[in-house]
Amino acid sequence: MSDSPILTRIKRLPTQLANQIAAGEVVERPAAVIKELIENSLDAGASNINIEVEKGGMSLMRLRDDGCGIHKDDMALALSRHATSKISSFEDLAKVLSLGFRGEALPSISSVSRLELLSRRQEDASGWKVTGDGGDRISEPEPVPHPVGTTVEVRDLFFNTPARRKFLRTEKTEFTHLENVVKRIALSRFDVGFTLQHNQRLVHKLRPAGNEAEKQKRVADICGSPFVQHAVQLEYAAAGLRLWGWISLPTFSRSQADLQYFYVNGRMVRDKVVTHSIRQAYQDVLYHGRHPAYVLYLEMDPALVDVNVHPTKHEVRFRESRLVHDFIFRALHQSLADVRPGQAPASSPTSNDSEEQQVWAYSGGDNPGLVDNSAASQWPGPSAGGVGPGNDQTSAYRLNSYRTQQSIPLNIEEQSHAYEILRDSVSQAEADFKREEGLPPLGFAVAQLHGVYILAENAQGLILVDMHAAHERITYERLKQSHAADGIRTQPLLVPMSIAVSKGEVKLVEQSQAVFGELGFVIEPLAEEAIVVRQIPTVLKDADIESLVRDVLADIAEHGTSNRIRDQINELFATVACHGSVRANRRLSLAEMNALLRDMERTERSGQCNHGRPTWVQLRMDQLDKLFMRGQ
Repeated sequence: MSDSPILTRIKRLPTQLANQIAAGEVVERPAAVIKELIENSLDAGASNINIEVEKGGMSLMRLRDDGCGIHKDDMALALSRHATSKISSFEDLAKVLSLGFRGEALPSISSVSRLELLSRRQEDASGWKVTGDGGDRISEPEPVPHPVGTTVEVRDLFFNTPARRKFLRTEKTEFTHLENVVKRIALSRFDVGFTLQHNQRLVHKLRPAGNEAEKQKRVADICGSPFVQHAVQLEYAAAGLRLWGWISLPTFSRSQADLQYFYVNGRMVRDKVVTHSIRQAYQDVLYHGRHPAYVLYLEMDPALVDVNVHPTKHEVRFRESRLVHDFIFRALHQSLADVRPGQAPASSPTSNDSEEQQVWAYSGGDNPGLVDNSAASQWPGPSAGGVGPGNDQTSAYRLNSYRTQQSIPLNIEEQSHAYEILRDSVSQAEADFKREEGLPPLGFAVAQLHGVYILAENAQGLILVDMHAAHERITYERLKQSHAADGIRTQPLLVPMSIAVSKGEVKLVEQSQAVFGELGFVIEPLAEEAIVVRQIPTVLKDADIESLVRDVLADIAEHGTSNRIRDQINELFATVACHGSVRANRRLSLAEMNALLRDMERTERSGQCNHGRPTWVQLRMDQLDKLFMRGQ
């Protein structure tokens, strides 16, 4: 090893070397080039963007748009570092409205390729062209025939930096990365048409989408039709934030996080706060190890988000990260909860708040507490005057005004035995109702299969229900509702628990007293590097309190909030619900099965059990006909 010092006299880097260093930050592979060029086209107001690539982009990338074009005198300047038309002051940087603004992309690309830039404005008689050859020299503008807009042609990427070129992968791999970039950006701008060709073969032709049906078609073209068929469309607005888009039902989950698109003010981003909030929203309904799919758009004041964190602008920093986290969580959590059998997914947080429905509710038997719970349904009852079979006020059913959001939570013992006390008279009442008014969303039970599945008939065909999984979800949701209504019960520790922590964590405890108080904890600083736990939630008396407190502090430091304590409480409820639900191989009467179906129709997240498994499936008549080749 040489003993000569690494540092020498300070000197200014040559322009070419500085551009190539910048290219290392911006231009990782052909996909990065296409990203920068498309963003420039969108900033120029393009309504159609055509992309041609050869050999995965390593040989040729050509992008043509119909944007506003570039002034002749600015052509050479566009290939110079730190030259941009998108910002001019610090105030512009504080609230960036454009996709690109650093002024490094084109000169960086030009320094590692053979670049040709052609452009024409509406008021110009002809287009103009400048070229860069991977060095410092930029040619003088020369007139060329060209339509209004801009064309950028990039050939032989990394031809003058062989060390960078050898890190490129195969043609197929590089094109896959490039195609994914085009798809991500196409999802961000429905109003722009995109065409992608590879080796002179058309790969994508996405027309501009103006209405909801066309937008949904573009989502289906990019994400696949199954995603759209199993997605909930949502739109929420509060506190100056607006979130809209599509989220998959929990039953449509992925083994990889490969179908997740999130945009902030039209910019595709990856952010820990966003990812954490979405994962928390799906926690109760997603199977272990699975990932949700979503296409979501967050709109907010540009001054409240810093996009100047990374050269590629994939990462952002929210000025109010806790607000953003809670807003996204509540929007997704409520949207998933509002999806019930036979109901269209809610598009706003108050979509059901003002709707009162006429429902049949059990009023006979030995347990008055069952009213509005086990036998309640959510399909319309008979018109006024028809209170039930024979119009008898003392019959098994009566007409009851019921608000969807209201319920009388049963305790676990009552819930466990709720379906046992119904009698066969209920079945006759339902049969009479069926003839008069049609079928509820999950229909009426017709049989039980092997003591495990309920078979029911509805208007569309056959419903199959996993009775244990369905009852488990119902019981779990009732326990959570009851706990929320009663509040978190706490108990003081006979011997306060001291925990050694860092100085920073002690300060975090001082600043987070309100957070811990909401969760039922009383935690106070004890010394410079120690805290003391004096009170805990009663349901967590057997938990590992020290580990839980440390994890909560880590979450608060990272995300500004923590759901670990609530998660632990919910885990206990899930265990109780599992053991307190109807078991497999237990025979139910038709009345008991129908009561379970009615509960499913009014219970949040009833489509999945606590472990993320589906609780019911629908087989339509056309699917059944296909199985038996009817009509063929």
